[in-house]
Amino acid sequence: MPIRTVFGNDLRPHKGRGATINPEGRFESLRRESFDDGWQWAEEDTTRLRTIVSEERAKSIISRNDSPDIPFTQSINPYRGCEHGCVYCYARPSHAYLNLSPGLDFETRLFAKVNAAELLRTELAKPGYRCDPISLGANTDPYQPIEREYRITRAILEVLAEHDHPVAIVTKSAMVERDIDLLAPMARKNLARVFLSIATLDHDVSRPMEPRTSAPRRRLDAIRRLSAAGIPTGVVLAPVVPFLTDPEIENVLDAAAEAGATHAGYVLLRLPHEVKDLFKAWLQQHFPLKADHVMSRMREMRDGRENDPEFDSRMKGSGVFAELLARRFELACVRLGFDRSRAPLDTARFRPPRTTSQLELF
Repeated sequence: MPIRTVFGNDLRPHKGRGATINPEGRFESLRRESFDDGWQWAEEDTTRLRTIVSEERAKSIISRNDSPDIPFTQSINPYRGCEHGCVYCYARPSHAYLNLSPGLDFETRLFAKVNAAELLRTELAKPGYRCDPISLGANTDPYQPIEREYRITRAILEVLAEHDHPVAIVTKSAMVERDIDLLAPMARKNLARVFLSIATLDHDVSRPMEPRTSAPRRRLDAIRRLSAAGIPTGVVLAPVVPFLTDPEIENVLDAAAEAGATHAGYVLLRLPHEVKDLFKAWLQQHFPLKADHVMSRMREMRDGRENDPEFDSRMKGSGVFAELLARRFELACVRLGFDRSRAPLDTARFRPPRTTSQLELF
């Protein structure tokens, strides 16, 4: 695949970034080849990339799905692109729809939906709106670093809390602790649930794989603090990467349970569209001795392919090794009590925002 580089033909890892390449999106009509034109200064620092955030006014804010293997029907993504830079992120291909690269562009060219809370209030007030839990973090992380400045996730939670609307959050950031003041009262009404996503406890794996996320141990601290505040908190092992993170399944679950997590899930590594090439390039850069083994096992678990788009199997894989992973996870959950059923979030409390109209005078 032709590679579009950000600085000349320098393909060294960029400090604080996950992707090692910046390929064109699959919808672009032009293909660019890198070459040395002799003008790049030798002393130029090519390892640092600046984050560029564009503010946008979205036209709608609630996304809906009817997938049988996703446990929610509604989600909100406050941002497009994600500065966390997780190289395996299945949302990367969405940047191709913006004529941007799913590679380095995805983690450096971000879009903030500054009118998200305003749109949410409008959509909740519609006469035909049917209350169902809203998921934050289904695509890009709602607590990525730029949330400190834009506070869009915070504004969304304020609207949901005001109207007793249930919410479930998935994040790799301990920044979620900031919103305990909103989430704890919601949790007491069975309106809030939080999942911390932890793929590995090994910093030598986590640092290059998900460079701008909170450190794994810091995420465990977040589980501890959320649980202490009475907020039901779980852990998601995502992604499980054969030979790289799968040996840690039991260790991650044990650590999460000790921190106070009460439920757990896992997702096998997914490699849709451009993510396949991004991940393989990353493997060769950071774990060259394991690269062939990882991809061979992935094909074994994906029925000979590098990605499986089919419902159900896309999350868990198929074959002997996939069954072994599922069994290991199941046994650990039974041992730790993660297999206990839990009540669904409460949708009966929802109170739609009041609309102002002349009819309310009569």
